Amino acid sequence: MLFNSFAFWLFYVVILTLYYRLGHRGQNVLLLAGSYFFYGCWDWRFLGLIMLSTVMDWLIGLAIDAVPDRVQKKRILWVSVIANLGILGFFKYFGFFSSQLGDLLTAVGMPAMIPTLSIVLPVGVSFYTFQSMSYTIDVYRGDVKATRSLLDFAVFVAFFPQLVAGPIERAADFLPQVIRPRVMTPHLFKQGLYLIMSGLFRKMFIADNLAPIVNTIFATPTQDLSGAEILLGIYAFAFQIYGDFSGYSAIARGVANWMGFELSANFKNPYFAISPSDFWQRWHISLSQWLRDYLYIPLGGNRQGSLFTYRNLLLTMLLGGLWHGANWTFIAWGAFHGTLLCGWRAIEAHFKKGRRAASAAEQTSPTLGSLIYVCRVLIMFHLICFSWLLFRAETMTQVGEMLVRMTTDFTITPFVQMTFGLLVFFVAPLMLYEAWLEKKHDLMSLLNVHWAVRGLAYLYVFYMIILFPPMLPSGFIYFQF
Repeated sequence: MLFNSFAFWLFYVVILTLYYRLGHRGQNVLLLAGSYFFYGCWDWRFLGLIMLSTVMDWLIGLAIDAVPDRVQKKRILWVSVIANLGILGFFKYFGFFSSQLGDLLTAVGMPAMIPTLSIVLPVGVSFYTFQSMSYTIDVYRGDVKATRSLLDFAVFVAFFPQLVAGPIERAADFLPQVIRPRVMTPHLFKQGLYLIMSGLFRKMFIADNLAPIVNTIFATPTQDLSGAEILLGIYAFAFQIYGDFSGYSAIARGVANWMGFELSANFKNPYFAISPSDFWQRWHISLSQWLRDYLYIPLGGNRQGSLFTYRNLLLTMLLGGLWHGANWTFIAWGAFHGTLLCGWRAIEAHFKKGRRAASAAEQTSPTLGSLIYVCRVLIMFHLICFSWLLFRAETMTQVGEMLVRMTTDFTITPFVQMTFGLLVFFVAPLMLYEAWLEKKHDLMSLLNVHWAVRGLAYLYVFYMIILFPPMLPSGFIYFQF
């Protein structure tokens, strides 16, 4: 069931109607049953897998909590880590690495019969595996107490709004909301309506209308494209994936709000970032924080000198790229972002005095400061767009061919002129709105304006969705991860 489908909203109305007729424990039973039904609609065969992960990590959390010795706690924790990563590795990476090993052996003259399996990837397995595994790690660290209720823990893992594409919630933030009775407030209703409306606008008006442009360009042989067409395809994908994923996260938060829950914000105007580190504090925040807290910092973070810091950044981003999928393009995407983070850190360290002088100049001259800010935003945006080429391309060969084409043939075709107009039409309203949010330093600023202004904004969103429906509704991009 897609958030932008009639079937989902029918399901949600039924759940919500029953939800507020039940007591707290009854609500949790309903949420678990509804979440398993929601997940089963994707593929009922994998319900056993999510149940296995849930029961396993619940028992491991209790075992860690019951053992006083730190060494024994760590041994029990490793059972969770190995089992969760083993499940993730089998379903997501077995086919990729077995085929790569077979190709390598063949290339060196050692043909080998490597077993290959056609494995269906469970929807959302990367998200709920990371969420469940973070719980056992937090219990080991003493950040949370192990919950005695299997029902509460199962709701924490399988909560349907964020089950298949996040945000990845922490036990310390979300589990108490499951355990305690929820109270619906006018603020949560108003916030939920705003998030749902903005999420549907991003998904249906922006992402789904840009999808045909992106799919056409990336499916066309590179020799039949001009460099300008490829560049616009990359721009279109940058806003497609942003509208698609941020739209899902917003709807998930809004749907949860109407049941009394608060989910974490996953996006904060990422295309207004001025540095690589700033971008990762704005884009897919729940994953970047997960990688920071459970991978980068345990590796040593920035505590062991520059060389080890660069190593830790590269390893973290490489594994972050691999998390997205078993393809060399994702690995290259992670390596590129790791290199960006390392390069920016080195530049900042080298030009520390110059940066202070520039900051002083910006303060004395607002115009100069604004110009520098805009330049930094544009530079960062185009670096991110290059990374989206790595992310969207099917192969590294296609990446190379497209880069060559953009530097050798930049013909402005009629398709470019039409596509540019469509891109501006679909993207400009969002970017102007986010520029206003950025200036306000508050993602919920629209909730603070006069109700008539807010009503007009909702009316505009409603009419844009109705008047410009996508030719073909698309699934959410991050469901594949």
